[in-house]
Amino acid sequence: MGYYSDTDSQMEALQIKLLRQAPPWRKMEMLINLNASARELALAGLRRRYPSSSEKALNRRLADILLGEQLAAKVYGVPTEDAA
Repeated sequence: MGYYSDTDSQMEALQIKLLRQAPPWRKMEMLINLNASARELALAGLRRRYPSSSEKALNRRLADILLGEQLAAKVYGVPTEDAA
């Protein structure tokens, strides 16, 4: 049995083989796309949780999540009331 319960073990083995054969630039491209997708999912969740917030405030909230509140405050300043 493989790592993923929803994936046939032969398909998982093929996926692993293809990932191992992929050139470094392709692996980096996949990682960049995965990070962008995770960011968009996080922003979508924040939009649902704070529907009246501006995009700037939502991005500031995301910075709190990704960097932690202390580092985000050092980088972006104290959040505005909209992002509090």
